[in-house]
Amino acid sequence: MDLTIPDMALVVLIGASGSGKSTFARTRFAATQVLSSDFFRGLVSDDENDQGASAEAFDALHYIAGKRLRAGLVTVVDATNTQPGPRAALIRLAKEHNVLPVAVVLDLPESVCVRRNADRPDRDFGAHVVHRQVTELRRSLRSLAKEGFRRVHVLRGESEVDAARIVVEPLRNDRRGETGPFDVIGDVHGCRVELEELLGELGYAIDRDERGRAVGAAHPAGRRAVFVGDLVDRGPDTPGVLRLAMGMVESGSALAVSGNHEHKLLRALRGKQVTVRHGLAESLEQLAAEPPEFVERATAFCDSLIGHYVLDGGALVVAHAGLPEEFHGRASGRVRSFALYGETTGETDEYGLPVRYPWARDYRGRAMVLYGHTPVPDAEWVNSTMCLDTGCVFGGKLTALRYPERELVSVAAHEVWYEPVRPLVAPLPDREPTALTLDDVMGRRVVQTWAQGAVTVRGEQSAAALEVMSRFSVDPRWLVYLPPTMAPAETHRDGDVLEHPREAFAGFGSLPVLCEEKHMGSRAVVLVTRSAAVGPRRFAVEGDGAVYTRTGRPFFDEATTAALLHRVRAAVADLWDELDTDWLLLDAELLPWSAKAMDLITTRFAAVGAAAHAALPAALSAVGNAVDRGVPVGDLLSRTSARLANASAFRDAYRRYCLPTAGLDGVRLAPFQVLASEGTTYHDRPHTWHLAIADRLHAADPGLFTTTARLEVDPTSAESVAAGVAWWESMTAAGGEGMVVKPAANFVRTGRKLTLPGLKVRGPDYLRIVYGPDYPNHLSRLRDRKLGPKRSLALREYALGLEALDRLVKAEPLWRVHEAVFAVLALESEPVDPRL
Repeated sequence: MDLTIPDMALVVLIGASGSGKSTFARTRFAATQVLSSDFFRGLVSDDENDQGASAEAFDALHYIAGKRLRAGLVTVVDATNTQPGPRAALIRLAKEHNVLPVAVVLDLPESVCVRRNADRPDRDFGAHVVHRQVTELRRSLRSLAKEGFRRVHVLRGESEVDAARIVVEPLRNDRRGETGPFDVIGDVHGCRVELEELLGELGYAIDRDERGRAVGAAHPAGRRAVFVGDLVDRGPDTPGVLRLAMGMVESGSALAVSGNHEHKLLRALRGKQVTVRHGLAESLEQLAAEPPEFVERATAFCDSLIGHYVLDGGALVVAHAGLPEEFHGRASGRVRSFALYGETTGETDEYGLPVRYPWARDYRGRAMVLYGHTPVPDAEWVNSTMCLDTGCVFGGKLTALRYPERELVSVAAHEVWYEPVRPLVAPLPDREPTALTLDDVMGRRVVQTWAQGAVTVRGEQSAAALEVMSRFSVDPRWLVYLPPTMAPAETHRDGDVLEHPREAFAGFGSLPVLCEEKHMGSRAVVLVTRSAAVGPRRFAVEGDGAVYTRTGRPFFDEATTAALLHRVRAAVADLWDELDTDWLLLDAELLPWSAKAMDLITTRFAAVGAAAHAALPAALSAVGNAVDRGVPVGDLLSRTSARLANASAFRDAYRRYCLPTAGLDGVRLAPFQVLASEGTTYHDRPHTWHLAIADRLHAADPGLFTTTARLEVDPTSAESVAAGVAWWESMTAAGGEGMVVKPAANFVRTGRKLTLPGLKVRGPDYLRIVYGPDYPNHLSRLRDRKLGPKRSLALREYALGLEALDRLVKAEPLWRVHEAVFAVLALESEPVDPRL
């Protein structure tokens, strides 16, 4: 008997004790494939028969099974599994890793099981246990498929068990052995004429029947077409498209995956209740004019389509709505749903359509992924993925990609066959590209970002930002980016520090991180042009660029700014050609702190220090005299002495960051990220790349640029974490502000969520400035500080900043860039504790 199991399956053996499950597994699977409950009991208790260790044993077994399934390995669970509970846990594990669960039932006579157990001295339980297990097993036989097992093999009796042979079958989506070449064709949507033209452009010879209808096509060089789905609906000739595509698939000259429209059409043709919209009515009407046998053939064709294909040794994946790497070659309802429909953020756009989750922005897989589903004006590469739906039915074009040549071939639509709800190319207002109006920023705004979906700005926040922008900011044509706020690490709960590196490392899970020295200065954005001619041409403003704060205010007067930009331009001279740009946008820290914050230091911090040192010595002297006279105020003397020491430490802390400057004398720049240049953003470059650029600038002008110390840390290594902690402790002990811990890869998502760009870990001396001279006395209260709002704000501002840069490098109008930039400034008015 051949028992077929799909590749990457989770095989669950079900049988009473003594049914021979272990022997069956040992003789039909590799030893590494089998996870035995008895073995895991032995691992956790040194006794394979210790039933009291079962909970810990199965916890370990499920953990190892999960690791194997994640790697796509066939995994066999050897346990009795006669009860629904343990089986349900295994089915959940299979679903979690998008593999198919298979049940192999060894249904042997109870007497055989009892006899075998009697022959084993380690099986000292009675026959009643076997009776219970056999009863549970036979009660479950009819429900195994309903429980979620995709295949159920039942072996009755010893002879069937002995004759059984395991045959591993590749999944239907596994076409890795087919290497092409391929021509992958985007969404056709009933546009038969355009499909025939495209096939002609690709070199296919079209076969026609006696009525002249296209019934197939083949390429003389043996190329094969691959349809990404949505052959049907909306267009003028869905039957004609199906007739041609079905003929090609049946003859072997094409492959096709299912689109969401085929899935819905299939349900309608089978009489299921569906909502007839989005072009389905047109397909049903057109098919009603076809012979019943053609409709039956089309129904069978749609039913045969699978969610995705893995081709060319795993180098190419085709799915209608795209597919993240974790789903490639997997089989589950979740994988098929993503392949057909994609995933939405839960929000809707201004046209009432769902906002699609931008999975391609995060894609870093080895395989090229080609897909359709969401129409775009032009097919473009995004991280080795490409959407080939260029809206033919909406008046765009029908597009194919030649693989492996990576050559695009398109034909224009003959007309707009179906009016889209959302325009294929969103119309921009008829206005000057650099013009800004109050309507762009007033009132409640919802800004769509590629990194985190919609970000909402309330009306009162817009008003606050408008005040700053109109009165204090640099020329708005230079104001193309504002950096996000920085959130601190989780509060440290022990000892005498409020922030500690261990919480920052833990905040990024197992991601490698880069620790960067935190300079005590002011955040600065530097926009520098290659020559004076660039400003008017690219930014519609005269000048060499701008240097401004994180709220858009200029650091210096025009003459000092020009002198600073002149030195920056000279230092970056090697980068113009290397990055193929004539302007550069840098994120940096401008030192010293007093260059910008002298007024704040004088009126806020120095005033506190001066008042403390004027009053506390006198108070300490008076209390000391009282103690000498025998007055019982010893506690007051200790507290006053401690307050004076705290005040001295407070004054020393802020003075450390006050250095004399005159013009540019004493001013330093510590760049830590290249934000953008013409046509390119750099958030996908690791932080080591950015800091290497900063080191080059320091080498070019050591008098202006300063380097940033850094240390790479692996949070999964105790030794590496200890080194990171020691590095922070040495810096802060020497008076340094602390460090910023960042994902080493730079832009990262954890699961489906955007990861914070960094977490700051500030030292005790610097936190005196933030929380006041006596802050060490209030650590228990400060540890209850609420970090959630600050982190939420940091993520939203980060997403808006990335959106502004994306629009900038695409040369979108200034008002489009400013929509995101202004939103960052508006969110700064959110009521979040500024000490965080």
